[in-house]
Amino acid sequence: MAEPVLPRPRVSVDGKFFRRGAQKFYAKGLAYGPFAPNASGEPFASPEQTAVDFALVREAGANLLRVYHVPPRWFLDLAEEHGLVLMVDIPWDKHLCFLDSAEQRAAAREAVRQAVSACAGHPAVFAFSLANEIPPDIVRWSGERAVAEFIDELASEARQIDPECLYTFTNYPPTEFLRPQSLDFICFNVYLHQPQPFKNYLARLQMMADAKPLVLGEFGMDSLREGERRKSETLKWQIELAFRGGLAGAVVFSFTDDWYKDGRQIEDWQMGLTTSDRRPKESFLAVRALFSVAPYFPLPRQPKISVVVASYNADRTLDTCLESLERLNYPDYEIILVDDGSTDTTAEIAARHPGVRFIRHDRNRGLSAARNTGITVAQGEIIAFTDADCRADEDWLYYLVGDLLQGDFAGMGGPNLLPPDDSAVAAAVMVSPGGPAHVMLDDRQAEHIPGCNMAFYKWALLELGGFDPIFRRAGDDVDLCWRLQQTGAKIGFSPAAFVWHYRRSTLRAYLQQQRGYGEAEALLVRKHPEYFNSFGDSIWRGRIYTPAKFGVLLRSPIIYRGLFGSGQFQAMYASEPALTLMLFTALEYHVLVTLPLWVLSVAFPYLLLLAATSLLTSVGLCVAAGAQASLPKNKRRWWSRPLVALLFLLQPVVRGWERYRGRLQLRLPERPARENLDSVALRDGPEPLHEVRYWAEPPLERLEFVSRVIEELNRRGWPNRSDIGWSEFDVEIQGSRWSQVQLVTASEDHPQGRRLLRCRLRGRWSLQAKVAFCAVAALVTLGVGIFGTWWHWPVVLLLTLSAFAWFLRRQRRNLQSLVIVFLDELAKQWKLVKVPVTPTRPQTTSAPTSAAVRPDEAEEARPDTAATGEASADNPFAASPTPQQNR
Repeated sequence: MAEPVLPRPRVSVDGKFFRRGAQKFYAKGLAYGPFAPNASGEPFASPEQTAVDFALVREAGANLLRVYHVPPRWFLDLAEEHGLVLMVDIPWDKHLCFLDSAEQRAAAREAVRQAVSACAGHPAVFAFSLANEIPPDIVRWSGERAVAEFIDELASEARQIDPECLYTFTNYPPTEFLRPQSLDFICFNVYLHQPQPFKNYLARLQMMADAKPLVLGEFGMDSLREGERRKSETLKWQIELAFRGGLAGAVVFSFTDDWYKDGRQIEDWQMGLTTSDRRPKESFLAVRALFSVAPYFPLPRQPKISVVVASYNADRTLDTCLESLERLNYPDYEIILVDDGSTDTTAEIAARHPGVRFIRHDRNRGLSAARNTGITVAQGEIIAFTDADCRADEDWLYYLVGDLLQGDFAGMGGPNLLPPDDSAVAAAVMVSPGGPAHVMLDDRQAEHIPGCNMAFYKWALLELGGFDPIFRRAGDDVDLCWRLQQTGAKIGFSPAAFVWHYRRSTLRAYLQQQRGYGEAEALLVRKHPEYFNSFGDSIWRGRIYTPAKFGVLLRSPIIYRGLFGSGQFQAMYASEPALTLMLFTALEYHVLVTLPLWVLSVAFPYLLLLAATSLLTSVGLCVAAGAQASLPKNKRRWWSRPLVALLFLLQPVVRGWERYRGRLQLRLPERPARENLDSVALRDGPEPLHEVRYWAEPPLERLEFVSRVIEELNRRGWPNRSDIGWSEFDVEIQGSRWSQVQLVTASEDHPQGRRLLRCRLRGRWSLQAKVAFCAVAALVTLGVGIFGTWWHWPVVLLLTLSAFAWFLRRQRRNLQSLVIVFLDELAKQWKLVKVPVTPTRPQTTSAPTSAAVRPDEAEEARPDTAATGEASADNPFAASPTPQQNR
């Protein structure tokens, strides 16, 4: 007796792709129908014709059909026999203002229930499309949010009947902004017939899809209007670009020219790969050739890859990590495990993987040192990095390397997703602040990629000197990305090259991670001050892509709809979370506002209400952030949102504390400029030190002057922060622990080709000075709260703060004097002539003296004005006026 044939497992979502059993499933589909009603009144061909069609579909290399009506049982069984799965569109009156009518909404729900019930549990059903191309004016009429919520409601109705099936909504560019939240994958119909716009739009859709698979629901071309030859060539590059772009599937419209719609046979369109009588066209052969290769189109070349895993006491997830790396779909790669002095069972786990190159440090040297060890021994042209708490998708290297080779990038990153088997606590951690995230400048270029998923050409890493060993726990990836971009190199992002990343599974582990991040930020502020604000928070040019919302959403997104809502590409511009409000949860707010209010309320009871309001404001914002968190449905517990709110409250405090502690403890390098007689004379003299001026003859461009100053500062090892386009200064020079100077330059063009370079030196308190000043004020305030309103306390406060302010002013003048002497030395080298800022008589400027201090050198550097009569020795500005000056 023959063994019964067991039905194949149903397709499920697996990160950015689909899986059927143990194998990945890439949807290579054709649209099928609708047709004129058959003998049974069904909008399908006869069973006999359908069997013939299915054989042709399989010959074309397709494994999926998209149908636009609910198929009968015989159709499902026939598809299963031919190894096909179906994406079923559920028809209902979406072209009406359905949300205005309770009857129409009820009819839509009933249509979904009947469709899913008719096909429930059948292995040939791949997914249901709950709606297809809702007209943009209907969406605008009813409201984007209301329509999206109704689609989510339909998905919920469907899942009650068949929870194992997949559900989507087929969108298109005119309603690109419509984004229901409960869909299993993103599906778009896209008809673009030029390669670059098509590629660009797919990249945009991938960023919109985020962690979900992206399927191209329809694309194609009309043979009648465009010609069969152009259609064939277009379908070729469309299929290749779709799968190279990391899409999980693509559906060509359509299988045949036989098309019945709105009660009539369509004769003036020929979108099919076969004629109406099922004769294959040239485009049929083109699609068959491309589907036979998809999804793994050949890479331009296949360089050797070295995958480096740095591990420290990570035996809980290390075995899973190594097993995933051993199954990668790439022909030439090596795995390097660097054990950074672990005290757990890392060595025993490595012994179970003989194909892994195992290197052990004799002690814990830090994350950067471990990765540098991997770089040193790596044999690959490209070095990829992941973490021991990650599990790589089998096509990780294929997409990561493919996108790296095809772009002008020096490095490439990808997403890190929450594993399905991770805990509910880990899911709460994922939507809380401070997790690893990529920062995008546009849909392809990244400003930052997390260290758990990144790859670089080895030459780029060697030119940078590898990772900086000062970053022992975190921050090494941020530092490397910034240094790489400072050389002019670019970093790309591959949305399909993902890894599963296990999050911290306990509150203690999460807070410990945030401590490490705060410690790293203190180091980054010292090394890259230009990327941080005065509080030590990082400044990003791009958009941060993370499941966590860094603030509270106060307004709806803005949608560009086109004139009268007729735009063909109606984009949504998401509103940014209100980060200003989240300042109420920052460590600085608690220390400078909430705590002093509570202390003072002891002596002044009427401040108690204000103190309580301050504290409740912080707590309320965290509760709102927890309520808005996008938690995975299968990971939600009753305590999930309260936990997220708690993490929003604790994370800024813990991370901020470590950041300030690190910055306050960091010692400045040996001062590159030491006091001398010149600087002491300037510091102790009566003259203001806020500006110096130099004659440049021949003219020296201001930008060249600034560049030379920064170059010399770096050569001398003088810490500085240069402007990156958003600052009101050219360079900020770090001085002692108490002060810093902001250098601002301007150039004045004067007659006869002369140029005056003006340098303003704005003294500023350092972070340590601000903290110390606030600490002194807080101590005195604490005394007021403890000992009451004794009249001596205001006097003590005034005298203490005045004395400390005088000390800080002296430190500021000291640094300004050192910077002036530094600039004078450079001016002498560049043959610039210093001009005293204080004029010798009203409305004139004194004769120039050399940047050096000796009179003989000043005489040598002074321009010879007597021969030309351009200006007197006492007033070099007093030249003949130009026509512009006369006017």
